Amino acid sequence: GHGVVPGTICSVEGVLDMGYIMARDRVTATVKIQNTSSLTLPCSLQLDSLSPTRDRDRQGIPAFLTSSVQRAEVVGTQNYSGLSVFSVFPTEGELEPGKSQEFVVTFSPDHESLYYSDRLRVMLFGRQTAHEIPLKGAAREHPMFVEGGVPLDVPVESLAVTAPVASQEALRGGLSVCPCAEPAEPVRSLLLLLEYVDGGGPAEPARAELRLGAVESPLLPAKKAVEFSLDSVPQLERAGMELEVPKGALDRGQERRVRVSWAPPPDLQVSDPPLVTALLTLKGDITEYYRVLLLARVVSAS
Repeated sequence: GHGVVPGTICSVEGVLDMGYIMARDRVTATVKIQNTSSLTLPCSLQLDSLSPTRDRDRQGIPAFLTSSVQRAEVVGTQNYSGLSVFSVFPTEGELEPGKSQEFVVTFSPDHESLYYSDRLRVMLFGRQTAHEIPLKGAAREHPMFVEGGVPLDVPVESLAVTAPVASQEALRGGLSVCPCAEPAEPVRSLLLLLEYVDGGGPAEPARAELRLGAVESPLLPAKKAVEFSLDSVPQLERAGMELEVPKGALDRGQERRVRVSWAPPPDLQVSDPPLVTALLTLKGDITEYYRVLLLARVVSAS
């Protein structure tokens, strides 16, 4: 007889990111598995969220109580409906020698969350793991998103219900507003860390960026652009920070990166690194505010 080592090639390397979509919408991606061996391979695809031992494996310290280095949670937020937010079709197949088969992964969230995640395992003979593909995605109720910087929250969805607050314009004028008014408090805080590497000679400026985007979806009725603006530009300039594109507009399906660079001024006090707070405003179907913290510091190359 001949002993043959089964071999496969997966079209996806690393994380399969489904991106941002509207809640209650769906998007698909294709994973292709190719058989590089000389025998037929029975193949099945399994999701960690559907593992029969998941409840037993979760009997430990919750992820939000551990540090970011210790977190090993793979399965993130799931749908309220109980249906899987990620699904794959078909779940089984036979890979002929030298042939490949496509499997369709569907992302269908039923509510807003930035922390949808799962893991897809490609199994051979029902017991041998050939590939592990982390899955992630995000859903929003409104057609815009912001991401970037150092995470300031934990990748666990909160069950708290926050009450709406008055808009900034009404607060300034002392007016009472209805509960449906736009939020005045920032939706999230984002930390941009600008680290200038000091090697004793000329160095490149420290850089950081935010990623802004407008979601494209058939659920949206109109092709209204998303406008963005970042205030506190004079304060940024006084701290030696240069901001690219402080304001602009995004069409549906478009993304833009807002970059910030910083070079330390000669009179910088290393013990007192500059920290500048700016307010990022996004206007789409509603107006959202994000608090952006820009912390600049000098680090040694050694």
